[in-house]
Amino acid sequence: MYTRYQLSHRDAWLVVEAIRKELDQSGRGAAIAVADAHGELLAFLRTDGCKLPSIQIAINKAFTAAREQKPSRTVGDSAREKHWPMTNFGDLRYTAWGGGVPLVHAGQVVGGVGVSGLPEEEDMVLAALGAKVLAEIAGD
Repeated sequence: MYTRYQLSHRDAWLVVEAIRKELDQSGRGAAIAVADAHGELLAFLRTDGCKLPSIQIAINKAFTAAREQKPSRTVGDSAREKHWPMTNFGDLRYTAWGGGVPLVHAGQVVGGVGVSGLPEEEDMVLAALGAKVLAEIAGD
């Protein structure tokens, strides 16, 4: 037996809200997804001005970060280095683009956050902001 922490919908929504505030302040649109530790969607928001393809991409970034317990960009870099197609992961939801970050509490990955709709580097910064907010509210 072992004990695992589980991301609550309230915590997930605090992550979404922190990123939304940053997007609103800068007048940018994006999709924000938060997944549980299994990579399954827990919270989602598409802000004004977000392009429709970004919806699924944000969800896939959160999935990838949670399932692999590392940033989606790191997963993509590894696949590119080894010349592996992303389909080798066995699930079409895996993505190689940056903007997905694991959510960690007490040393355990409890989920992932994905942001899509901006240039990749900006998606990555916003996803990292979401992870930082969770760490702050959880006291990590």
